[in-house]
Amino acid sequence: MKEEKWVLVCSDSIGETAESVVRATLRQFEMEQVRIKRISHIATEEQIKEAVQEALYKQAFIAYTLVQPELREAMKAEAIALSVRAVDVMGPMMQAFVDTFNNRPLSVPGLLHRLDEDYFRRVEAVEFAVNYDDGKDTRGILEADIVLIGVSRTSKTPLSIFLAHKGCKVANLPLVPEVKAPSELYEISKHRIVGLTMAAESMMKVRSERLKSIGLSQSAPYASMARIVEEIHYANRLMSALGCSVIDVTNKAIEETAGMILNRME
Repeated sequence: MKEEKWVLVCSDSIGETAESVVRATLRQFEMEQVRIKRISHIATEEQIKEAVQEALYKQAFIAYTLVQPELREAMKAEAIALSVRAVDVMGPMMQAFVDTFNNRPLSVPGLLHRLDEDYFRRVEAVEFAVNYDDGKDTRGILEADIVLIGVSRTSKTPLSIFLAHKGCKVANLPLVPEVKAPSELYEISKHRIVGLTMAAESMMKVRSERLKSIGLSQSAPYASMARIVEEIHYANRLMSALGCSVIDVTNKAIEETAGMILNRME
């Protein structure tokens, strides 16, 4: 059995920021058995000492977001004393703001999750994405900031939810040769529409796995190369007629595709 590798995420809030950075970094490495443990709501130096002791025991490193200067200093000192690697995720960024803009931080934990206007905008966007997922109500196309179109298994739904967490109202529509595209697609700006496509071979693998996961035969037409090629050709013709931008999502992570979409929207 391979030895597990650990990363401890320490925060005076919930630790979501540091964990997101760790997971984004982890994707750049081909490593198995890496586990991430959050130690949240740290408020005392004693908690920091316990966290560093645990990191030493697990032979882990620490990624931390501590906005209180005294807690950051305590983490640095304890980590040095025990020879534990500790990465300050937020400190250098805060210092850059201080040095560049001559301003001082509030040093209040958890401000990222304050119930402000942005928070409610994201909640509304998530509700919108759920209500107008998979073409269930095409009226959402007229209200959406972004409309994702593509054949089945091009990551439309997870992309919609991810973008919703960024505050974007997203509707998505599956493209099927036998179903006429709704008129709403032609009533909005092409710049609000993003077509998603994928290499036929990759799509066949994804669809075969989907059929397998729900207990259906992988020889079904849904996963056949002939059917996939037919659907992709139909989708390409429609996207060309709409004049919308098209992104090939083959082997792309959701975050990468979402970043490309947001850049194009800007």
